[in-house]
Amino acid sequence: MKRSSAIIRYALTCLFLVFLCLRTAVTPAAALPTGIDLSLNGFGTVALARSTDDSAQFVRDLSQPDGLTRGWHFENDSLLGVQANLSMGPQWQGVLQVVSRYQYDSTFTPEITWGFLRYDPNPVWSLRAGRLGTEFYMLADSRLVGYSYVTVRPPVDFYGTFPFNTVDGLDIAAATPVAGGLLRGKLYAGINQELSPLGRDPDFDMSGSLLEGGYLDFFKGAWQIRLGHSRLRFEHDLPVESFYDRLPTATADELRVAGKWSSFTSFGLTYDGGPLQSQFMLSKTHNDHGTFQDTWAGYLILSYRRGDLTPFIGLSAVKSAPRTLEQPVYPYTDLYQADFHSDQRTTFFGVRWDFMEKMCLKAQVDIVRGTADSIFLYRWETPDWDGSMTVFSLGWDFIF
Repeated sequence: MKRSSAIIRYALTCLFLVFLCLRTAVTPAAALPTGIDLSLNGFGTVALARSTDDSAQFVRDLSQPDGLTRGWHFENDSLLGVQANLSMGPQWQGVLQVVSRYQYDSTFTPEITWGFLRYDPNPVWSLRAGRLGTEFYMLADSRLVGYSYVTVRPPVDFYGTFPFNTVDGLDIAAATPVAGGLLRGKLYAGINQELSPLGRDPDFDMSGSLLEGGYLDFFKGAWQIRLGHSRLRFEHDLPVESFYDRLPTATADELRVAGKWSSFTSFGLTYDGGPLQSQFMLSKTHNDHGTFQDTWAGYLILSYRRGDLTPFIGLSAVKSAPRTLEQPVYPYTDLYQADFHSDQRTTFFGVRWDFMEKMCLKAQVDIVRGTADSIFLYRWETPDWDGSMTVFSLGWDFIF
């Protein structure tokens, strides 16, 4: 019943956003003042996926409350987005993006994912303020636009532990020619306002958490290289106060996340030259608390376009380790830390078919192999979970 209701809500949301597009599209250009241009575009994904295992539910990322089992599911990868761009001369631009996707409360309620004002005083500098997409990792701020990448979804081993999609704040970027290429740097800071489901009520309230960071990009020919570092200071603890109360104060303080930092360091390398495309990403997460585990993650994707078809193959992996507590309380603290453990690798392959302009179809198989205690990236695992499953996915991506 819950999934049927979600499908109905999603369909109604799609109709509303399409109506909004059509209404704006017929607005006479003359109604806008001279020098101001308004454009509206959008993107979407309609996808079906299923796994071969009912002992754990496969999710796209940890912002989703439940996921795939043996039946075919449409919620996890399907979404619809609309974006309005308001150009106010050569230096000023406003952007508003609204996306309907499956989120923490099992609904497709539209949310503002971008809503910022941009100022470019010259070709070197750029400033933005408002609601921004998070840029912890390369391609992170565009991972909802399925048409922009070759796979059905971004690799879950890498992006799945990443429930942070927006930040309310500002950023400043600068670019300059270097060594025959272009060097671009960005610094950003702001406040996260999201919730993350824990598989039980209440959800983890991340609102008020401070996010700050930056990165350096170097572009030359078909190559792009990025080095990035970000960190997040949680405003609230996980909603497990009754568990903390059963521990000695010093032990509970080691596990509390409020007021403590999680840092994310990443390296990315992409090549897009002719028919050959490749992506390589590597990240290290470090935590100043004993709850979320320090993690290494990475992936490699190779694809080769032949006409309208682009076959691809990839490998991703994630491995985490718990922090050693100064005052552990066995078995309670080790069982608690085990809820945040990941140790698995995924081999995936498939094909993208660009069958018409601005539309493509995708088919993908993910072969997940991990340990039985690798549970952080899943929902509702049971004692039968052995760490392995295969996921089959079909997707239709479009932009307009």
